[in-house]
Amino acid sequence: MNRSILLAVLIGLFVAYAGLTLSESVTPYVSIAEAESSRSTVQVKGLLDERSTPEQVNDEFRFVLKDEGDGRTMPVRYAGVKPDRFDEAYHIVAIGKYDGADGSFHADKLLIKCPSKYENQRGGV
Repeated sequence: MNRSILLAVLIGLFVAYAGLTLSESVTPYVSIAEAESSRSTVQVKGLLDERSTPEQVNDEFRFVLKDEGDGRTMPVRYAGVKPDRFDEAYHIVAIGKYDGADGSFHADKLLIKCPSKYENQRGGV
């Protein structure tokens, strides 16, 4: 009986630990407005704002992200060089944190979502 209780407690602790670890590693998608009020790492999905020109300044790539929903914009600073296929991007996902001191989103990672070159071959699916 004692072994089964101990085993149940150990399994419970393992499940709780795994759940906590997984929840901490998940980075949520948020709007630009939510990103500006968040203090944790988030993912912001948007479009390149066509009214601004992306630029490489030393080791930092800068551009302006536009929210598809409300049209709100936010400057993004990415510590790195302009990603391949950035100019072909349909959507851009910036992963990082908003810095209220300089009013920009500091991205650690950028994901570039391009229209699939295979889309026509699959019948537009």
